[in-house]
Amino acid sequence: MSQYSRLIFFGPPGAGKGTQAKKISQECNIPHIATGDILRNAIAQQTEIGKKAQSYVENGDLVPDDVLAALVRDRLQQPDAQAGWILDGFPRTLQQAHFLDQLLQELNSDYDLVIYLDVPDNILVQRLLGRGRKDDTEETIRHRLDVFHNETAEVINLYQQRNHFLQVDGNQPLPQVTERIKTLINQGS
Repeated sequence: MSQYSRLIFFGPPGAGKGTQAKKISQECNIPHIATGDILRNAIAQQTEIGKKAQSYVENGDLVPDDVLAALVRDRLQQPDAQAGWILDGFPRTLQQAHFLDQLLQELNSDYDLVIYLDVPDNILVQRLLGRGRKDDTEETIRHRLDVFHNETAEVINLYQQRNHFLQVDGNQPLPQVTERIKTLINQGS
């Protein structure tokens, strides 16, 4: 479907990254690598990484870079990721972005496109409260959004300065957002 097969989906919690990444993943037949899902799974299974991550997640804080980096390194080296991938929820900090650059270089790879889903905070709070997850209280959600904006502003700037950064209005009906992303990755601009 696309000339792009290594994509980074980026945006605040509740922007629709996961939903859009799943749709594009299915259409392009490339794996959707969601650090949030991997972490929730590790927490549910009480793995070593899951135990480390649990307190951070419950407080709405970012999980430490070394924990996420280990998960991403392992996942990008799996056979199904060789033809392409969609990273969802990583990188979120400058340190993670630099780690990803280094990892991709080690793997003789690169990313093709960063797609940033932009949605106003008040809409995000409504969406996240509507999901009904037990860790999604309004206070925790607002804290997560503050952390996102503080921690990731530099990452957004980094990717904007490089080529291959596209911002998409995520505050539209889901099918319109999907079509916009598909058009952008097909055009390559």
